[in-house]
Amino acid sequence: MADRSIAIGYNTALLVVDVQNDFLPQGALAVPRGDEVIPVINQIAPLFQQVVITQDWHPAGHSSFSSSHPGYQDYQVIDMPYGPQCLWPDHCIQGSVGAELSNGLSLPHARLILRKGVHQSIDSYSAFLEADRSTSTGLLAWLQAQGIDQVVITGLATDFCVAWTAIDAAQAGLATWVVEDACRAIDIDGSLQRAKLAMQDAGVIFLTSQQLHQGCES
Repeated sequence: MADRSIAIGYNTALLVVDVQNDFLPQGALAVPRGDEVIPVINQIAPLFQQVVITQDWHPAGHSSFSSSHPGYQDYQVIDMPYGPQCLWPDHCIQGSVGAELSNGLSLPHARLILRKGVHQSIDSYSAFLEADRSTSTGLLAWLQAQGIDQVVITGLATDFCVAWTAIDAAQAGLATWVVEDACRAIDIDGSLQRAKLAMQDAGVIFLTSQQLHQGCES
């Protein structure tokens, strides 16, 4: 798949990934310039009849938190039963202000809010599969039930939750686009470049919000 153009119809869903207070400036795990995605997402959202929002939703003491592993620091990588796990500051704890979706989002027609990372001992970057790569979130089945076979992905962070979501979508057979100016990255030790290459290898297409609008007008 190499064509950047997209025909947006009822079979196309906009996925808005983890635009939550803890990932915005002053948040517990702030993505640099993460707030800049909000007006872009609000601008393109009316192009879609199908909108899905994801929400990181961790129990306190989650296994991905560095505070759960004495002697380890934020951003260190440890081995978990399902593989390597980057340790994060405590973030998006269920019921906290930090876990709330940004009140700057204007998505009144969103049809689904999918909460992920809810299991104590498994992280979940992807909106489709948890980090053990076998536990489904149920999103793919929901999309298929709606007749959706195309997804356009936005949100935070490009190199983690957006990338894992996009790769899983493409590998599940969905035509997949990522709107570059509607995403921002953490970029730890080259993680953004690695994520982009992995997405490209999976068949994910990058485009801008302007290209998205132009495609709808043509």
